[in-house]
Amino acid sequence: MHGKKFRNAAKNVDANKAYALAEAVKMVLANATQTSRKFVESVEIAINLNIDTKQSDQTVRGVVSLPHGTGKTVRVAVFAKGEKADAAKAAGADFVGADDLAEAIMAGKSDFDRVIATPDMMGVVGKLGKVLGPRGLMPNPKLGTVTANVAEAVKSAKAGSIEFRAEKAGIVQAGIGKVSFSEPDLLSNAKAFIQAIMKARPAGIKGTYVKRISLSSTMGPGVKIDLNTIAE
Repeated sequence: MHGKKFRNAAKNVDANKAYALAEAVKMVLANATQTSRKFVESVEIAINLNIDTKQSDQTVRGVVSLPHGTGKTVRVAVFAKGEKADAAKAAGADFVGADDLAEAIMAGKSDFDRVIATPDMMGVVGKLGKVLGPRGLMPNPKLGTVTANVAEAVKSAKAGSIEFRAEKAGIVQAGIGKVSFSEPDLLSNAKAFIQAIMKARPAGIKGTYVKRISLSSTMGPGVKIDLNTIAE
């Protein structure tokens, strides 16, 4: 059951029509003024891909830096020792440690959004697979979260780099900003995210790769994107 505000906003969206990306951004923001509650809604993108996630060579996963950030405070935990730990703290990491941090996480500590580790700490981090894995937080060299340059990785996470990963149904979802953002900022964030997904296209995919893209605010109706308008 949707509330009256949602239904009113939904009247502004033709469910059978696909809109140009710029127009969709405008509509999502206009609808959010009707649906916004006491919090600032996020703007979310969902991309349906023509992939079989059971095939290991059809994984779509990576990191993208949004030009205007996400509007969300990213809390970062770093596994490092000595000078690297000091560098992580100086770069703004929220939690820094080694075995002590691992013990805290095993005991239930989970108030962080990104985990970064130096390569020499992966023996410690590896034991946390059952805790971090299901939340998609396991550090990974391909995602730049296992790195000797922890300071750079912390700054990137804080500045609005987001990880993406296709779920079982081949859908990639992400928050690309807030409804308090300007139209141009949201549009450039959306374009950056879509381009990152395009670049992550598995080599073995023949024919159509992107099946559908929709944009919505947290409480608002989805707006379907005309795929012809994102080819540029």
